[in-house]
Amino acid sequence: MKRFRDLHLQRNEARKLNHQEMVEEDKRLKLPSNWEAKKARMEWELQEGEKKKDCVARGEDYDRVKLLEISAEDAERWERKKRKKNPDPGFSGYAEAQLRQYHRLTRQIRPDMEQYEKQRDECGEDFHPTSNSLIHGTHVPSKQGVDRMVEDVEKQIEKRAKYSRRRAYNDDADIDYINERNAKFNKKAERFYGKYTAEIKQNLERGTAV
Repeated sequence: MKRFRDLHLQRNEARKLNHQEMVEEDKRLKLPSNWEAKKARMEWELQEGEKKKDCVARGEDYDRVKLLEISAEDAERWERKKRKKNPDPGFSGYAEAQLRQYHRLTRQIRPDMEQYEKQRDECGEDFHPTSNSLIHGTHVPSKQGVDRMVEDVEKQIEKRAKYSRRRAYNDDADIDYINERNAKFNKKAERFYGKYTAEIKQNLERGTAV
């Protein structure tokens, strides 16, 4: 009899544990898919907050203490990841846009080291001019250098032309509008109904419309 009572108690205990597991699993299924990542992030933020408080209490700089805890491998990996990101924040001013354009163009330069060494030997001490140097206007660029500059400028002009959204005006096109707004409307109507009204339009132009 005691054995049956023990089995009954064990069955009730197992049933209770199974019910608890089902409740916990149901809670986990109702959580967002990224709950574990959010939980880890919140725990990390709490730990960072505690570390900041401890540093303030000790009168230490938190950023400096944090850098001491980072290994060289992690710092190098973060630096590589930072370099891969696009540093261009978008248009913030003409000066910044011009500076980004300058850096972009200078990164494309492939210097001729042989010509560089030759010019340095020819100029001597004046290669690195000082306030007493009189070499202004004496340098004559080579034909290859001028050709490279012209080619680069033409590439820039071609690239800017692709970004222009202004439509080229066709002098040979028929004028069937009275202003720019009417021209846009006519183009839209032609795009949707042109194939249905082509014959009527031709008859009107020939004067043979009934």
